[in-house]
Amino acid sequence: MTKLLVTLALVSLICGAWGQDNAQDQLVSVLQRIDYLQGRFSQRQYAEDGSLLAESAGHFRLLRPGYFGWQIETPDSQLIIADPHYLWHHDQDLETVTRRPVTASGELSPLQILGGDENLLRNRFEIEQLAGNRFSLVPDTGNPGFSRLVLILDGDTVVGMEIIDSLDQRIDITFENLDRTTALTPADFAFTVPDGVDLFYYDE
Repeated sequence: MTKLLVTLALVSLICGAWGQDNAQDQLVSVLQRIDYLQGRFSQRQYAEDGSLLAESAGHFRLLRPGYFGWQIETPDSQLIIADPHYLWHHDQDLETVTRRPVTASGELSPLQILGGDENLLRNRFEIEQLAGNRFSLVPDTGNPGFSRLVLILDGDTVVGMEIIDSLDQRIDITFENLDRTTALTPADFAFTVPDGVDLFYYDE
């Protein structure tokens, strides 16, 4: 009986590892087909008890690997731009700009994951395929800034994300009016510091 239980446990571990590898392969295959992507987003943030905390909307653009832009248009105006080296945050209402190295704290924006590389997905996350063409990503190393991310797919296109942050708050993001055909280049993600803003560097 003991041998049977040990055997069943080993089979369970092997099947679980195979399932994770299979989910990784499927998700990587989908994301690698996204060279560039842009569109609109709407975002809702919920407290741990499910109450709505905030809503925002705007547009985004993405170029793999390593480039993304996130422009919040309502209820305020904020721009986030990232390239393989730096992440810029421009609060256009407060007239402040901050710059951080992408590798400074190990934190990752969920949009950086879409624009990241295969090694990042395989080495830093446990990936599980869920029902409804969804993939759960749970970080196993580092400090990504969130405890769980669910990517929602429609075919081979990412149409939404569900994020559980470090405070157990849930953020739901829906992508719309997606454009995968208009080419983007690194020049589309160049950031120029506007005149007259307060500039803060958080470099290593």
